[in-house]
Amino acid sequence: MTPCEKILQAAIDEKADFIGCSGLITPSLDEMVHVAREMQRMGLKIPLLVGGATTSKTHTAVKIAPRYKCPVIHCLDASKSVVVCSALSDEKVREEFLADIAEEYEDVRQEHYDSLKDRRFITLQDARKRAPKTNWAHFEPCKPTFVGKKAMLDIDLNKLVPFIDWKPFFDVWQLRGRYPNRGYPNIFKDEQVGPEAKKVFEDALKMLDKVISEKLLQANGVVAFYPCGSKGDDIIVFEPDSTEPKWTFFGLRQQADKEHDQACYCVSDFIKPLNDGKPTDYIGLFACTAGLGCKELAEAYEQDHDDYSSIMIKALADRLAEAMAEYMHMVCRRELWGYSKDEDFATSDLLAIKYKGIRPAPGYPTQPDHQEKIVVWEMLDAFNEAQIELTESLAMDPASSVCALMFAHPDSQYFAVGKIDKDQVADYAERKGVKVATVERWLSPILGYDVDD
Repeated sequence: MTPCEKILQAAIDEKADFIGCSGLITPSLDEMVHVAREMQRMGLKIPLLVGGATTSKTHTAVKIAPRYKCPVIHCLDASKSVVVCSALSDEKVREEFLADIAEEYEDVRQEHYDSLKDRRFITLQDARKRAPKTNWAHFEPCKPTFVGKKAMLDIDLNKLVPFIDWKPFFDVWQLRGRYPNRGYPNIFKDEQVGPEAKKVFEDALKMLDKVISEKLLQANGVVAFYPCGSKGDDIIVFEPDSTEPKWTFFGLRQQADKEHDQACYCVSDFIKPLNDGKPTDYIGLFACTAGLGCKELAEAYEQDHDDYSSIMIKALADRLAEAMAEYMHMVCRRELWGYSKDEDFATSDLLAIKYKGIRPAPGYPTQPDHQEKIVVWEMLDAFNEAQIELTESLAMDPASSVCALMFAHPDSQYFAVGKIDKDQVADYAERKGVKVATVERWLSPILGYDVDD
């Protein structure tokens, strides 16, 4: 979220030994390539370290490292950067370390290009012919209790606690038990990480009690339902009481070669087709956060040199935000949309996704295009309704936030679009009214071919 020129100028001014770029969402990947190019153009010699949730050794070796002649190294997580920085700082091991990295990355690049040669796709036309067959004549969509948007503000955090999935919390602290004890609460039984996991968990519960009792974090959300209908791979959405289309969600279809009897899915498959251009179905969407107040708390801890508590509050805010999403989706299924009024699951069943309907998020495997968030924010007016901002880089602020679309069809299911081929990229660009190169930049992680820069 920091502009490239600001990063590089700060590195020059401070005579930095290293520059580290961390990417949370896929638009960060292209930005890292830009940073590497700019470092090369400016003649810098500072090593560039790359890490974050969306990054990989392959992307670093194939896309970033060739843009900068000085060291570019992927660090799996923050703890690994310590080892890398130590090796780069030690004149005795630096040259050997960099030679090993260069050789490893060359092997990674070769494997990547070899895999592209072996990858097989069916045409987009054939993939559409393999769309799942739904008997829409016998499907009657459930009408929500309202159409339009509705804010859910200052939700009692006590309501969210039962919905917390604790496993990702331990991942934050790099605490991963060995199989079969890797999950919560079995991680406490692990001989190696169990005691430390127990200690961190107890600290988390203490902070959570403080957060709730003193109302240190605020949870806001906004939910909306709109009339819609599908048209090919896209979902056409209408404002309440309107027969004129207002918004479009653009879908991507699975295209990697499968067995002939396997369906090729797209999110539009779960929405009833338009009837003479008129809406036939409903779509839901929401955005929520439990991070209002988190940034200020974390900064206060950091000023007190208490990094442990700063990380802890961010980790808890993330868990509460995901719990908020689980809670809002349940309320929608049972009450606001009401397509599953009789649903009665234990929390563990909810976390295991045993309910009807799905809530895929833009930028994730079912719809990998982060650009779709722009439409979500327009439909929800999420900043004015719930104080959740969409940044220029399409991240959410507060960081502990979640957004998603909601589908009620009983056959709807999560799937990964996977890699796509050139014909679908060209078709998607035409539907969106943008250049092919723009779509290739948006969807670089899922392209099934290499783009010449």
